[in-house]
Amino acid sequence: MKSSFALAKVLRDPAGAISLIYIALISFVAIFAGFLAPDKTANANQMHLSLHSKPPGHQSKLLLIPAKDGSILEEIPITSFHWDKDLLIYQAETAGPDYNQSIDRKRFPEAMSQKEIEETFLVKRTFWWGTDKFGRDLFSRMLLGSRVSLSIGFIAVLISLLVGIFMGGLAGFIGGRIDKVILWFINVIWSIPSLLMIIAITLALGKGFWQVFIAVGLTMWVEVARLVRGQVISIKEQSFVQATRVLGYSDLRIFLHHIFPLLIPSLIVISTANFASAILIESGLSFLGIGAQPPMPSWGGMIKDHFRYILMGKAYLALIPGAAIMSLVLAFMSLGNSFRDALDIKN
Repeated sequence: MKSSFALAKVLRDPAGAISLIYIALISFVAIFAGFLAPDKTANANQMHLSLHSKPPGHQSKLLLIPAKDGSILEEIPITSFHWDKDLLIYQAETAGPDYNQSIDRKRFPEAMSQKEIEETFLVKRTFWWGTDKFGRDLFSRMLLGSRVSLSIGFIAVLISLLVGIFMGGLAGFIGGRIDKVILWFINVIWSIPSLLMIIAITLALGKGFWQVFIAVGLTMWVEVARLVRGQVISIKEQSFVQATRVLGYSDLRIFLHHIFPLLIPSLIVISTANFASAILIESGLSFLGIGAQPPMPSWGGMIKDHFRYILMGKAYLALIPGAAIMSLVLAFMSLGNSFRDALDIKN
């Protein structure tokens, strides 16, 4: 009931409502990126070297070469074409003006006429956000890159909650020597710079997508554990918890049914902040080359590939993914602030 009331207050807050809508929109894009992206290849990795670093809105005619199984084997940017009996003569963008190439009609489905082949396999494509230095569609890679940012945030926050709630709840609820040992361990982890620990864990586990999830999640749990420990210590001394002990309830039931529900509002707020932090950390790791590995698109990796283009008149290649990271982090931080205000008992 309280959570639904808090959500209603968040939706009445302009910053919170806009942030929630924006996050929902990015989540929708991430889920359906494979359908929304113009480039249907795996990881939107179709390269057209002749089309590298084209500006937003660039249009090009592509000749699609089908494979035997019906999929598209190759895409060739062309400037012109014509038929010579059963040969399709075309001029590729990489070739000189007097150099023509040809492809036999047998490469296309036999049932199609020349006109149907032209309508199906000669397409005009618009690169809405231009192309990167390898000639890949930047718009498609941005859409697929949203999956990495949201996935790292979700998995890292989930790991941090599982470990943090267990460690913090154990320390705060049981107390004594267990509390001292866990608190000492938390302080040791807390004293190590997060980025250095993430790099160390990543190098130990190897570079890759899932390794980054684990590395980020295993460094964010200390904040959750400290928060949970402090609140559990305060809540367990209240009279209603003491009454459950008198009634003979088990410690597990007391924690799950009487203490944990009171932790949820605080966990929501810290989770939104950790989500934003995870996105920033993943972007930084990808920029350093130890995050999501090519050809998997990542917003941080795109900045790494194109930050030099800022001084070469192609600043949008780095600014677009940078703006995406900034806006998504800002949305999560604003949403966290809105939830904090909505869950504040003074409001």
